[in-house]
Amino acid sequence: MPYLCLLLSGAALLVNGLATLGRLPRRDAAVLSLVVGSVQLSLAVGYLIGADGSADALKSAAGMVLFGLTYAYAGLDVILGLGSKGLGWFCGMVASVGMLLAAAWLRDDPLLAVLWLGWSALWALFFVSMALGLAQVDVFTGWALVLASQATATVPAVLGIAGWWPRSLNAAAGAAVLLTGLFLAAGVLARRTQARHTQAQGIQAEHLQARHGTSAPR
Repeated sequence: MPYLCLLLSGAALLVNGLATLGRLPRRDAAVLSLVVGSVQLSLAVGYLIGADGSADALKSAAGMVLFGLTYAYAGLDVILGLGSKGLGWFCGMVASVGMLLAAAWLRDDPLLAVLWLGWSALWALFFVSMALGLAQVDVFTGWALVLASQATATVPAVLGIAGWWPRSLNAAAGAAVLLTGLFLAAGVLARRTQARHTQAQGIQAEHLQARHGTSAPR
């Protein structure tokens, strides 16, 4: 069940990233988030019922619940027009818990610990944007979601479902390097996107000035 939740997260993160970049309507992403969050919470309950009560099972269930609540809250935030402030503070709390889960997984599953660091970074970006009101990070957040969604969720989920989940330190180190590269790439893409947006605004302003100039009375 944790791998299935991870697979669903890959889709939700991708769609939310595209919505953050303005490539999809936010309401579409909100509906998917609400559906994914509801399914993940249901899977978490079923997983807990059948779990053996071990520390690893509880940590896995905690992760499923955190993801499920985040998606459900994000979906309701848009659909109900809640304003995102509370969601931002919730994401800040989850980012902190994610750091603790990364430390908890470090010895038994270093790859999962690295993934939790990446997810915590994404939650922290939502905290900065929504709770602190720094919307200028949104373009970077959107690209980070698009790039990291597949590397931290979809691909690991497929590996886990196929029984190929790597637990070596080398795999964790490779994942850390890859995630660092993806966040750097997101920064480059964000700068290019903002530059194109600024250029488009400048061209539009020039057209408006030219139109006003030709139509102005003498």
